[in-house]
Amino acid sequence: MPAYGFAHLRDRDHHPDILEYLERIQGTLEPFHGRFLVHGPPAEVVEGDWPGSMVLIEFPGLAEARAWYASDAYQEILRLRTDHIDADVVLVEGLGPGYDPRERAAKLRAEAAGARSQRAAQASPADL
Repeated sequence: MPAYGFAHLRDRDHHPDILEYLERIQGTLEPFHGRFLVHGPPAEVVEGDWPGSMVLIEFPGLAEARAWYASDAYQEILRLRTDHIDADVVLVEGLGPGYDPRERAAKLRAEAAGARSQRAAQASPADL
């Protein structure tokens, strides 16, 4: 299942270190089959506030995404970015081709009903 590295970049600074980071990051991704899907253009905000830009990198799976982030090659260049750009970065597993949000809603509905039943069963007679 694919996985993604997502970064929300704020207060970008085109410091020479950032340019070096950009020149070197592709070489850190290739051994893990990572590829850029989105890289830096400002987002079209349709709800809320979104200062900055984003980066989205796809990997074959979460194991590859984690291995890339922890790799010596990426760790060697990481400070080139973190010293100059404020960012939040997450790794997240993607969804399979058969994902249906209705199934997720049904599961959440069942979990909520179970939690309500459990709380009712644990209520003391004084609570009633």
